[in-house]
Amino acid sequence: MKSIAPIILGIILSCVLGAFAGPPFETDTFSTKGGDLKITFVGHGSLFFQYQNKVIHIDPYGKLADYGTLPKADMALITHGHPDHLDLSALKKILKPTTILVCPPECAPQLKGAVILKNGDTKTIEGIKIEAVPAYNMVHMRAPGQPYHPKGVGNGYILTFADKRVYVAGDTENIPEMKALKDIDVAFLPMNLPYTMTPEMVADAAKAFKPRVLYPYHTGDTDVSKLVALMKGVDGIDVRIRKMK
Repeated sequence: MKSIAPIILGIILSCVLGAFAGPPFETDTFSTKGGDLKITFVGHGSLFFQYQNKVIHIDPYGKLADYGTLPKADMALITHGHPDHLDLSALKKILKPTTILVCPPECAPQLKGAVILKNGDTKTIEGIKIEAVPAYNMVHMRAPGQPYHPKGVGNGYILTFADKRVYVAGDTENIPEMKALKDIDVAFLPMNLPYTMTPEMVADAAKAFKPRVLYPYHTGDTDVSKLVALMKGVDGIDVRIRKMK
């Protein structure tokens, strides 16, 4: 029994640790002229991209994962200052001395040395073009005249990986600036009341700017099947549902 006990203990520990770690994150891979782009769906508003040996994190949030176990960031983009998007504890776990941080002006005091992009700014970093686009509420308010996300504060980002343009919208509604976008290959649009969009708003925006692939994200308890139904029969847009609650 003495020789068997360590084996049994090892099996038990493996099971416990495996259960604690949870299932692996979902991923999708897109071909670009510069090589494969792998997208890992962490959850809520958190993603990371892997491209040409670079890792780019978006809004890392520690309640979704142990970021100490995830790939270190060559770049990390923060959309705005709400704690489920700017989580300093999670961010510290993926930093290395050469990590480049990108954020809007409101986050600058907390992210010393970051590249600051305001709405409308464009900058190429490590060969990747990054466009900061507006992200705000027009309809949903925390109080009369007080939107959850005021205009001019937060960013969405368009990242260009060779011939592929990926739009991560941040916390926003179906604003005119979004609906005017062109040539978006992959779009992440938030769908979570009362903070962002209804399925109807997401469908309205998607039908306007026509991304080739649409991922609803930051979905909370929203019934994502409503979006699928609204987009049924819309040509040229592949709606993909991933675990992004």
